[in-house]
Amino acid sequence: MEILFTFVPKEEMQQSITAEFPDADFHFIYKDKSKLPTADILVTYGEDLDEGDIDKTRNLKWIMVVSAGVEKMPHKAIAERGIAVSNVRGIHKTPMGESVLGHLLALKRSLPDIYENQRKHKWERKFRSSELFGSTALILGPGAIGSEIGRLLQAFGVKTIGCNRSGKQAEFMDEMITFDNLYAELPEANIIISVLPSTSDTKYLLNLEHFKAMKKDAIFMNFGRGDLVKEETLIEAMKTEMIGYAVLDVFEKEPLPEDHPFWKMENIIISPHVSGKSEKYLERAMEVFLPNLRKWLDGDREPTNPVNMEKGY
Repeated sequence: MEILFTFVPKEEMQQSITAEFPDADFHFIYKDKSKLPTADILVTYGEDLDEGDIDKTRNLKWIMVVSAGVEKMPHKAIAERGIAVSNVRGIHKTPMGESVLGHLLALKRSLPDIYENQRKHKWERKFRSSELFGSTALILGPGAIGSEIGRLLQAFGVKTIGCNRSGKQAEFMDEMITFDNLYAELPEANIIISVLPSTSDTKYLLNLEHFKAMKKDAIFMNFGRGDLVKEETLIEAMKTEMIGYAVLDVFEKEPLPEDHPFWKMENIIISPHVSGKSEKYLERAMEVFLPNLRKWLDGDREPTNPVNMEKGY
């Protein structure tokens, strides 16, 4: 059994993995797919595969994606070959939940201004600080990550409304609505947070009319995928001050070009797609992969967190 990693974990982790599975042949090679034709299992971040790579494989039966998003993968080629795909859905909830909360508290408690005044040696006590308590958050995509965000916000006295395609109840949501009811609910929300994946249902889900419907002091946060809203739409909304702030961790084009208008807009916070970063990331990813690998080697070919390549999630 050949298992190819297209990234290189720390030496200590490599040794632990190979010791646990002495009968498997592991290859830890950074972005080198020379072993792909003979690999039975591929472990990847999901951004280094194309249709040509899938065509070269002869034995590949399972792709383990150590990320939640799979939109950059060659879906059709993988589906046609019947290759199983799974991801690490859920492991991002702690760092992303803390990132969302950190940005919200920073804005509500005027922390950017306080830090700036410290650099200027300026003693200033006049801030327009506010509270999370008593506000309403509309969470687009209340899955593992969205539910964790809801849990944290509820602890601060925030009402949480989840929004997804089905309207099916999700954890730590006081209410649930469908995408069809989104526009009508926006005027009630103080905070709009998206952790949606990129699918045919979510691409450009938000348009200018949605931003017009939001409160003037609303905070919009996109921590899912950059194609939720067209950038020209968001630029128009922020230039005309339709809402208070936009906090963006994802963008249509990454890295964000140096001359992009977002950089100069004071009501936009730019986070370079780092909300899920954590020193525990790979450790948590392996806590998903290794038990599945044990099951796979024992004959159970249905890994947890399966991804439907036709649906894209």
